[in-house]
Amino acid sequence: MLLEIRGLTKRYRRGATPANDGIDLTIEAGQVYGLLGHNGAGKTTLVNQIVGLIRPDRGSIRIAGRDVVADPGFARRACSIQPQSQVPIDGLTPRLAIETLGRLRGGRADVARLRAARLIDALDLGEWRDTDGARLSGGVKRLVSFCMAAVEPGKLVILDEPTNDVDPVRRRLLWAQVRSLADEGAAVLLVTHNVIEAERSVDALAILDHGRVLTHGTPAELKAGADEELRLELVLDPEAGTIERPQFAGPASVMGNRIVVTVPANLAGQAAAWANDLRHTGRIEEFSLAPSTLEDAYVALVGASQSTSITEESNVRAA
Repeated sequence: MLLEIRGLTKRYRRGATPANDGIDLTIEAGQVYGLLGHNGAGKTTLVNQIVGLIRPDRGSIRIAGRDVVADPGFARRACSIQPQSQVPIDGLTPRLAIETLGRLRGGRADVARLRAARLIDALDLGEWRDTDGARLSGGVKRLVSFCMAAVEPGKLVILDEPTNDVDPVRRRLLWAQVRSLADEGAAVLLVTHNVIEAERSVDALAILDHGRVLTHGTPAELKAGADEELRLELVLDPEAGTIERPQFAGPASVMGNRIVVTVPANLAGQAAAWANDLRHTGRIEEFSLAPSTLEDAYVALVGASQSTSITEESNVRAA
């Protein structure tokens, strides 16, 4: 086991709600492991304890068998990290910034140059390789930050929201490089609140809420409880007005002109016929009926936010 966390607890002040509350977590070498949770769930506090920046109140953290609470210096040598905030590289070019991080982490100059060049090419950053960092877009800076973490990777690579501001094409290239890090033997801890990306990219994940691990497992295992339901998504016509929600449909989530409801799998034909009738009569523009997603399981577990729960202002009302 490359990373082993047991009973990790941290309060920032006496009497306060714990930022982390008895967390148990294990990650193996060669694994991409997702840490999923909303803002304020305790993800950043956990990361800061893993890399030795914050000392826990209770619990243990071991990396490759070493106690990093007792030896935080080893944690910083063993981990490479892409922080959530943008890395300041004004005055540096991407090539120089990546090569410099490779050298600072103990890599040979020739190896750092080679790996920097390969990462720049793999992420299609060639046109900016010698551009001053002050002139780069947020998305390009984010990719450079990833390369700085990956050029001389540690035993554990921590990526905190690595795809923020990254365009869809290069996002796919980035995920390929994340997988390459794991295939080369590193353990990758992916910190995110993007459920869709987590489902596509990780081997296993833990869902964190209010400082506690609610559940953990593979995406398939976490979705197992939702296998008896399907996800019906409707794209409303702007002029459609209200739509009667049929009795077989569960509570609706509303996102702009998109409505998502759950329906029992054994009523798939009835649900498809209802949605198809809405489309033919011009009430909706399109619909899709598919198995439940990790996002559905996540919302069911932590509770839907007020912004996505059905309200009186929604375009769907109960029959």
